[in-house]
Amino acid sequence: MKAVICTRYGPPDVLQIQEVAKPIPNDNQILVKIIASAVNSGDVRVRSLDVKGMMKFVMRLVLGISKPRKPILGTVFAGVVETVGNKVSKFKAGDKVFGMTGFNFGAHAEYTAVHQNSKVIEMPANASFEEAAAIVFGGHTAIYFLEKAKLADKANKKILIIGATGSVGTAAIQLAKHYHADITVVCSSEGKKLAGELGVTKLILYDKEDFTKQTEKFDIIFDAVGRSNRKQCKQLLNRNGIYKNVNRYASETTQQLQLLKELFEKGAFKAIIDKTFQIDEIKEAHRYVDTGRKKGNVVLKIGE
Repeated sequence: MKAVICTRYGPPDVLQIQEVAKPIPNDNQILVKIIASAVNSGDVRVRSLDVKGMMKFVMRLVLGISKPRKPILGTVFAGVVETVGNKVSKFKAGDKVFGMTGFNFGAHAEYTAVHQNSKVIEMPANASFEEAAAIVFGGHTAIYFLEKAKLADKANKKILIIGATGSVGTAAIQLAKHYHADITVVCSSEGKKLAGELGVTKLILYDKEDFTKQTEKFDIIFDAVGRSNRKQCKQLLNRNGIYKNVNRYASETTQQLQLLKELFEKGAFKAIIDKTFQIDEIKEAHRYVDTGRKKGNVVLKIGE
């Protein structure tokens, strides 16, 4: 099968398309023919090892010293179950599924074998493969941190979302709307149109003003790009206000996928797709995500 191989840590040129062995599912696994995946900030961070200080050493220990031990990157997928293991009861051949592979990676390939009890469920009935792949990374990350911030505890909480037009930010806006929060976002003038399309009316344009100088206070501040810290934002928090930043690992659960599926099926969550690349254009996809200017998600088309 065709797969994207990360030959070492470095710029996008370290990625190569290679033919590798098609995985053989064990008794409890399903073999998924991947139709679509995505290239997100996590993928480019792993490829480039773009972390600072001791974290670079820690990541080398976790991922591999000079190159990833699991060289096929990609953590989200949408596709069709091709075959199932002898003990699989949750899925059958032909099922359309989407999911997350976490540190097992492997989603930037034509096939992946995943355990039936891993983070994989049936796709939203009304989603294309591209849409299903697009909602996963930003969606699960936003759900994780906004749950930690207790957004759903009561309606009308005042939330400030920093970096609101990336994959995590656009997901956070939609989840905050679902929970009837009072939303203010920080984005660039370039992102103003997208934020407006998502129903946000209160915007702070960081290329026009310093958001930390605002007088309004918030119950929750969520930095969806990881460029601020609590000290910078402390004066913007209400008493007992909560600050969350995506610089920490967001645990993955099937419940996150289930919520995304339910919201998508009832029209309360949309896939925000900036650009779509073919698997052979993987270097171009990584270069685009590296710019930091993508709006929403970058989809990788793998199969038909």
